[in-house]
Order: sequence, then structure tokens, then C-alpha cells
Amino acid sequence: MNCVVIPAYRAAASVLPVIAAIGDEIDLIVVVDDACPQGTGLAVSAQCADPRVVVLMHDENQGVGGAFLTGMRYALGRGADIIVKLDADGQMDPAQIPALIQAIASGTADYVKGDRFFFLTNAAAMPAVRMIGNLALSFMAKLSSGYWTVMDPTNGFFAIHGRVAELLPAERIAKRFFFETDLLHHLGLLRAKVVEFPMRAHYGDEVSNLNAGRVLLPFLGGHLRNTLRRILYRYFFRDVSLASLQLVFGLALFAFGFVFGLYHWLAAAEHEFVPTGTIMIAALTLLIGFQMLMAFLNYDISAAPREPLHPYLEPLSPKTGQETAPSTSTNVLVLAESDEPFGQRSQQQAKR
Repeated sequence: MNCVVIPAYRAAASVLPVIAAIGDEIDLIVVVDDACPQGTGLAVSAQCADPRVVVLMHDENQGVGGAFLTGMRYALGRGADIIVKLDADGQMDPAQIPALIQAIASGTADYVKGDRFFFLTNAAAMPAVRMIGNLALSFMAKLSSGYWTVMDPTNGFFAIHGRVAELLPAERIAKRFFFETDLLHHLGLLRAKVVEFPMRAHYGDEVSNLNAGRVLLPFLGGHLRNTLRRILYRYFFRDVSLASLQLVFGLALFAFGFVFGLYHWLAAAEHEFVPTGTIMIAALTLLIGFQMLMAFLNYDISAAPREPLHPYLEPLSPKTGQETAPSTSTNVLVLAESDEPFGQRSQQQAKR
């Protein structure tokens, strides 16, 4: 079963056309109202007659990541094989969903995400501030996830295989604007295969809720934390290889050469030359350390997962005790905030 999850916040005017454009390849559409002040979920419930649609409503705002994870839990409970995230603002074309999920359906990928930078026309249409921010975040996401060929890590148009989704630690994934890149980090820890799908994006008059100044430091901190966690887990806990030694000795030699050279340069009296031997020691250790770090980086880039993970996992089966939705009407489920793992949460449910 294929499912689309639509996180909805201040999207009462745009979400209905998005739902109407979703094709027959999708069996279940889950709209998650993230405590929207416009009552987007209630508007969908009242105006949408599509029998595939289920509306889930948060009683507290949890962010786009929290809304998607709620929808993902529900979809997994219904036995979804492929789960697609689609934004409610109309920026993503639902007609591209069949191409997006093709790699997962054919068994060649675990996770597929849209790439807005593949087409130059997309780059030209993207607001300049958004483009610069995305490019900077792209490099940091490569470091923190290990997916060096992913060019658009912050893109929210993606699909994931249900068996891989069940392995994700939902309680540890960021719930707000750091969600997409943090999700990539956790997929990297699982060694899931990620591929990108060339997509065309439409930039209209939608207003982003992202405040760049407010999230800059949390983003930097999150990427630094994830980078350290990934390297420790990948190269020291899960496996120790030549690359592990290159990283350790490379960092040590580079740091020694830099500190040693800087100390003697600062300690030298004015008009006094630093001895040639001292310069050679600093330069050689700095260069050797740099070369070893470049060798580690080259290995890390080439070590991205090449085989999909989901064929080796047990098939999904619908969970007992999970909520189900009749196929003849749109349901509204009022959910309390939950950080429990997939398939193990409790909720409050009410039909309206």
C-alpha cells in the first residue's frame, strides 16, 4: 500500500487542490493538522469527499517533522509499504509521485528525495536567500549524514520504504525545521540507500515559517553533533578501518603542526628569524596531517551505501490495536503529543 502524508499548518486555502491532484497510485492520504489556527484539518474533513483521506489533528503544535512522524506512525499501523511526504502549500507537484516512488517500488532504494537543483530553471526561480541557505546547509548535511552526493538535503518532498521507516528512532529525530536533515543523519546510521529524484518546484506566494536568524545556531549545533556522532559510530564503534587511523593520526599531526608553528612564530622576537628546522617540522606535520585527512574524506565519500536495506528486513504486517479508517468517509482523529517509537504510541481518538 502506498501512502501520502501531508503536514498541514496554515494551509486551509491550498491543501484541497493538493489532495485533488494526487493520483490513483496512492491508496491512503493522511493529512496531519499541526494545531493549525485556520482549522485546516476540519476544512479538509468538511470539504473533501475523497475516501482515501484520513485527517489527524494535533492538540499542540509539534512542527513539520512532528506532524509527518505522526502521519508515518498511522501509515505504518495501516501496513503502508511506501510513505511519501508532500507539503500542503502546492510547491510540490503530486503528479511527480509515481516517478518519486519508482526506485523504492523497484527495490533499488530505501529513501528517495526530490532535488530542486537538478534543473537550472528551478535554481533561477528559487529566491536568492533560500538558495544560499540551501547550499550552505547542503554541505553541512553531507558531513553530518555521510550522503555526499545528496544536493538538496532540506527538500521536504521524499518517499521512504515502510520497513526502513520502522527502524527509525522517532523519539530522537528533530521535529521542526531540522527534521529533513536529521532524518538523513539517522538513515545514514542505518546504512539505508538514498537516491535523489530530479523534480520541478513551483514557488508561488507561499510564506515560509522559517526564521533564518533564529535557526542558524541550532542548525550549526545540530550538524556538529550529528557529524561527531556519525563518525564515532561509523569508524570506531561499528567498524575500525584504515580510514579510522587516517582520521586519528591526520587530526593529531595537523593540530600539532598548526599549534607548533603558530607558537614558534608568535614566540620569535621582532626581526628574529624562526629556525629552518622548526619551520620544516611545522610544515611537514601540517601537510602530512592534511593529506591524511583528505584520504579519510575520500574514503568517507566513497563509502556511501550502495545496496538497499529493505530487501533484507522482515515484511511489514499491520499492527494490532492500531487505528483504522472506514473507506467511505473522511475521519478526524484528535491526537495527543507522543514521542513513543513507531507502532507503540497511545492516542486520543474522536470522530467529528
